Amino acid sequence: MTNIENDTPVDDGQETETDAPAEGANDELAQLTEQVAALQQDLLYARAETQNVTRRKDKEIADAHAYAATKFARDILSVADNLGRALAALSEEQRASDAIKPLITGLEATERELLSVFERNGITRIAAIGLPLDPNQHQAMLEIPSSDAEPGTIVQEMQAGYMMKDRLLRPAMVAVAKKAE
Repeated sequence: MTNIENDTPVDDGQETETDAPAEGANDELAQLTEQVAALQQDLLYARAETQNVTRRKDKEIADAHAYAATKFARDILSVADNLGRALAALSEEQRASDAIKPLITGLEATERELLSVFERNGITRIAAIGLPLDPNQHQAMLEIPSSDAEPGTIVQEMQAGYMMKDRLLRPAMVAVAKKAE
């Protein structure tokens, strides 16, 4: 219905035929708006998941580069152990002998160079003797009665332990003091 004086439509509160399609359009618009909101939320989740996957991939790549030599480092530790044992087995008489002095000098230089290579690659020896047992770095092989050391203190190192950066390559095999009886 229109106002005759100024040709403006007048709302008399009754529904007209043109209002029914408008309600359907509003319902459809509401549904589309909900779908758009849901799709935007899904897109945000997908972007977040992609960022997480990318971060994980980058961390795995960095770890692979940092710790690529772990297996080789573990294998070469036995060489360092044997070299150290060979030098420790030499008596003072043998060290004083002019006949094998060059051999001993060469072995000591080789050991220094090997330790230098370890250091350059982030491989460090785990401190043990005189420290309390740390199960994350030490492996207790036996207990030795001692009145000099506190129980749980490392009194002997049977095999050196090593770390590569912040990862354990090999625990130190140690003897721990126990209360003397």
